Amino acid sequence: MTFTGNYRTVRGCRVQGRSKLPAMGVDRTPQPHYIESMSKNTESSIIDQEISRLEEQVEILLHTVERLTKENRSLRAQQESLSTERATLIERHDLVRNRVEAIVTRLRSLETGV
Repeated sequence: MTFTGNYRTVRGCRVQGRSKLPAMGVDRTPQPHYIESMSKNTESSIIDQEISRLEEQVEILLHTVERLTKENRSLRAQQESLSTERATLIERHDLVRNRVEAIVTRLRSLETGV
């Protein structure tokens, strides 16, 4: 194939106009090749890889949520236990303080009564 001015020669015939053929000198019309198939496979492969990556991230997130839920339950139970223990200690503290105050009052009355 040769180009001369506005004319080109294709397979021995002179034709006017622009060529739809590739500039590489190939004298056939472009046909779908295996490269397009490969690029479609490559695109689907990339999509499959992306889906796999996203599935892994979702799995990681689900495990994280499960772990945090268990940890949260444990911490709530621990908080409840500590709150109950604190209430018990406050009650005991009040009882001991009242007893000590009673003992101090008795000692003062004994000092003044003697």
